[in-house]
Amino acid sequence: MRYLISLGLVIISPLCDPVTGLAQAGAHGELADEPLVDVAKVDPSIVIDLRYATPCNVTGHPIYPPGTRCMIRSGVAERLKVAQLYLHRWGRGLKIWDAYRPSYAQKILWDHVKNYAFTADPAKGRALHSWGVAVDVTLVDLKGRDVPMPTDFDDFTPAAKDEYEGHDPVVAWNFNLLKHAMHRAGFYGFHPEWWHYMAQNWKSYSAIPTVEMQ
Repeated sequence: MRYLISLGLVIISPLCDPVTGLAQAGAHGELADEPLVDVAKVDPSIVIDLRYATPCNVTGHPIYPPGTRCMIRSGVAERLKVAQLYLHRWGRGLKIWDAYRPSYAQKILWDHVKNYAFTADPAKGRALHSWGVAVDVTLVDLKGRDVPMPTDFDDFTPAAKDEYEGHDPVVAWNFNLLKHAMHRAGFYGFHPEWWHYMAQNWKSYSAIPTVEMQ
């Protein structure tokens, strides 16, 4: 058992609980045909703020067209529901900054950043956002308002890594709660980016063609 202790609160739960009823790790590509679903329809309580549909991202301009929907594999969406339910017990909820990312958008990001520590080269085939199995998330309160977190989105600095080393107890509590909720729901984190999570069974999927997101 692991304990998440901060601000006088104790959360007691196995960090790697199996997610009952959800697909676990299987053969490579076993779930390649699993459909994409609209997160807003699967769980309307999850706040959607697709940063790549706005100028508020590392490129400084929108990559997605207006009206882009937040899409993800159906099995991954179920994991997000598990995390959301858990977070609500603690007065928090998810906000999604990005989910399924078409290959053309991944190439735009790669051409802009070209740093394997923060983004994947789509030519290598391991851009998990383009598989529909990775999400970029943060926390909000139950009224949908942002809460303090380590950095903003696309902050490619040491402060963005998934081990908070700051001294703000509120940020630390929010950070640890998000990390705990996502691990509990069946996600792995990504060391350089505290907001990036991938489904633990990502190897059961594969890259998918660009689909209509509007």
